[in-house]
Order: sequence, then C-alpha cells, then structure tokens
Amino acid sequence: MDPFEQFKAVQREGWAHFAPLEVITTPAAARLVGHARIAAGQRVLDVACGTGVVAVTAARLGARVTGLDFTPQLLARARENALLASLEIEWHEGDVEQLPFPDSAFDVVTSQFGHMFAPRPDVAITEMLRVLKPGGTIAFSTWPPELFVGRMFLLISRYLPPPPPGVASPPLWGDPGIVRDRLGTTVRDLSFDRARIFAPALSARHYCDWMERTAGPLLKLVPLLRATDPARLETFRRELEALAADYLEHNQIRQGYLLTRGIKL
Repeated sequence: MDPFEQFKAVQREGWAHFAPLEVITTPAAARLVGHARIAAGQRVLDVACGTGVVAVTAARLGARVTGLDFTPQLLARARENALLASLEIEWHEGDVEQLPFPDSAFDVVTSQFGHMFAPRPDVAITEMLRVLKPGGTIAFSTWPPELFVGRMFLLISRYLPPPPPGVASPPLWGDPGIVRDRLGTTVRDLSFDRARIFAPALSARHYCDWMERTAGPLLKLVPLLRATDPARLETFRRELEALAADYLEHNQIRQGYLLTRGIKL
C-alpha cells in the first residue's frame, strides 16, 4: 500500500471512536460558523466533518450543506445529528486530499480540527481551494503547537513510530505564520482569531483516561506501548497527566485554538 494511504487507514481506524468528544466541540462549531460568516442559501462544504457539529450548525442557518469525512462511524453519527435537528444535509465518505466535487462548487469551505490531520498540507489546501469558488470563504479551526492540545499531540508524536517521510505535524496548522505561507497568494483578507474550548474533567488523570478512549492518536499509541513497553507507557502517562494538570482549573481543561478566514482570489 502507498505509505500515505496506509497512514490514513490507521488514522481512519483511530478516529472511529471520536464521537463522545462532540460534547466539547459543539460550542466551537458555532464559533467557526460565525467566523466564516455563513448565511442562508450559501453552498457550504465542511471538510473532515466528524459527527457533523459544524455542518448541522450551518444548516440551521439555512445554508445548503455538504459534509465529508473518511470515517464511516462518524458519518453515521453525523446523520443521526442531522435527523434529530430535522435537517437535510448531504454526506459523503471521502478524503480531503481527493475531494469528490467539481471546481468552484461551494461558497464556503470549512474544517474544524479536521483537515489539519491530512498528511500533506499542500495537497489538502489545494483541494479545499479548488472546490471553493473565486470570492468564496475558506475558514477553519486548528490547534496551535504552543497550547495544550498542540503540545499533547507533539508529546504523543515523541512516543509513536515516525510517520512516512513528507507527513507534516498537525499542530503546525495552528501557527499563523505557517498558515500564511501555506495559503500564500491564493487568498486575500486573511484574518485570525483565537478562542477556547473547556473540557470537563474531575482531575488531570480523569481527562487523560477519557482521551485514551476517544482520541485517534492515543488509541493507536496506548495499545502499542502496552504490548511493547509497559514501563514507557507509564512514563508517557505521567508526562501527559502533568501537561493536562497545567491547564486544569475549575474542573475544566482549558484548550485554546486558532480560527482562520480568507477569501479566495
């Protein structure tokens, strides 16, 4: 198998258990929809839509929404969420690096903590801009490398086997300078904002245990270390718990993120 396809197959399996995390990403979905300035009648594509929290939020405003994700289990949950809201949303199983849509098909393209996990940023952003019409809006939320979730992913990467050559670190999408470089001269009026998600937690260990059962990279790492190096697993758990403790206050883990918006030239 092509190394990138193999890498994505592992990701697909890991993210299959993400659905419980929609409880903390739902408020952020409304923030992204507002940041993207989505309005009734617009054609919106939500890339790496997960359980559909952004897609449903946009559709409730009257937008004509399409959601795409490569994880069937999350799309099943997205369909349930749309049904509960009595909304018509078009769902596709697919890959951000090869979007199954024609050029200039959408007025707005969004992604909430999703496209950043595509292994090749240049391929992903080229595809997202290809299906966006000139004058359309691209908007996304990402985890900065210097804040909690970005630091957590960087910690996990130190314990996982190295990815195939050419796979970029996801939290780099949270660096405004890198975002500017990646979007280059393809957009105008590039703007950024920052916000926070607060994840409920009774303790740092409580939060880490929840992540081990829901977050894709941890679902890959923990069984691997348990089988090959239990002592290293305990070292990793201590490091992650210490990191989480730095962001724990009032029974919540503080998770800051970056919002980006640009207009396609």
